[in-house]
Amino acid sequence: MSKAEKTKQFIIEKTASLFNTKGYLSTTLSDIAKATNLTKGSIYGNFANKDELAIEVYKYNSSVLSKNMLRSFSDEFPTTMDKLHAFVDFYRKNWRSVFSNGGCPLMNAATESDDIFPTLKNQVKKSFEDWSGKISAVIIQGQKNGDLNVKANAEEYASIFIMLLEGGILLSKTTGDEKFLNLALDRITHMIDNELNILPS
Repeated sequence: MSKAEKTKQFIIEKTASLFNTKGYLSTTLSDIAKATNLTKGSIYGNFANKDELAIEVYKYNSSVLSKNMLRSFSDEFPTTMDKLHAFVDFYRKNWRSVFSNGGCPLMNAATESDDIFPTLKNQVKKSFEDWSGKISAVIIQGQKNGDLNVKANAEEYASIFIMLLEGGILLSKTTGDEKFLNLALDRITHMIDNELNILPS
C-alpha cells in the first residue's frame, strides 16, 4: 500500500463512526478535519469532495458489518441450521457495538440518501441485494442438503429476515429499549425452527 493509499485508508477509518453517527449529509469538512487531525487541504488532496469520501466510508462501514456477520455462514458452523442460528446470535451478542457506532450503516445511509444522494442510495441498494443473496444462498444450500424445507421460498425468507432485523434495530435504537430487536430475533428464530427446519422442534 502506497503512502497515498495509507492516508486515504486512515481518513476513511477515522471518519467511519463519525459519518455513521452524525450522518453522511450532516458531517462537515470541519468535522472530518477534527476527527483526522488533518488540514482541509490534505483531505481534498485525497478525495475530490466530501461525497466521494462519504461513499468510501459507507463501503468501509458496510464491509466491516458484512465481514463480521458472514462469519456466521462460515465452515465454523457445520450445518445450515447452525449457520442460521449463528446469524441470529451475531445480532443478539453484538447489538450494543452496532448501536454505539451509530446503528446499522445500511439503514442509516438508506434513510439519508433516498433521492438526495443517488450515488449513495445505489450503494445501499447493492448492499441489501448482496445481504439478501447471501442469506438466500445459505437457505438454498440447506434445501439441497436435505436440512431445510424445500417448499420454502429462500428469497422471501431472506427478505423477511432483513425486514425484521432492520425494523427491530430502528425501534430499539429510537426508544433505547432492546426488547424490539429481541422480538424480531425471536421471530426469526421461530421461523428457522418451525418453518425452514425439515424437522420442526
